[in-house]
Amino acid sequence: MTRVVLYGIGSPIVADVEESLHRSGFALAAGIRNRPVESHLSSDAPEVARDEAGDDLRALPYLVPLFTPAHRQQAALEATAIGFSTPFRLIDPSVAAPRRLDLGPGSYVNAGCSLGAGSRFGAFVFVNRGASIGHHAQIADFVSIGPGVVLAGHVTMGRGSVVGAGATILPERSIGANAVVGGGAVVTRDVPEGCLVLGNPARIVRRDIGGYQGLPVT
Repeated sequence: MTRVVLYGIGSPIVADVEESLHRSGFALAAGIRNRPVESHLSSDAPEVARDEAGDDLRALPYLVPLFTPAHRQQAALEATAIGFSTPFRLIDPSVAAPRRLDLGPGSYVNAGCSLGAGSRFGAFVFVNRGASIGHHAQIADFVSIGPGVVLAGHVTMGRGSVVGAGATILPERSIGANAVVGGGAVVTRDVPEGCLVLGNPARIVRRDIGGYQGLPVT
């Protein structure tokens, strides 16, 4: 049985990633506490401090269960710095994944999603529950897609961009790097890099936001 490490355990989304591992037949080897925050691991899951992770754990594949792109990037860099070298790919078994799908290392697709054929996902992409990704999507590194999002066909998302819960991106639209689409928005035109858009139809309400929560993916 493949054993997987979760690097970073301070986000509630850890619970969903644990369940996806279980449903997929993978074992949770340990959760790595990389910050002094409350753990969201299940009560019986092993927990290890970052500085106490031995060679046995560092040799295993790992996932970073954090939704904020910049936090995910930072944690991935930390994991590499202390000797983790194999980012794990995980698609929940409830997802009907197409044959033609390029899923980058460290990426995670939560339960109930729909993935279109011919799509490419970069490294450490996070797709949350029930999202629908259309065919030929181009999703760059460290993108986060919220629950219930709909991406139509041929959508492009730049590095570190975020789409909030329940938003819809119409066909052939482009979301720039570190841009944020607010929850429930309907995107009918391209979104420039580093902008926040809200509403239906979505309109730019802030420019140069830096990224989700003001934190850019570099």
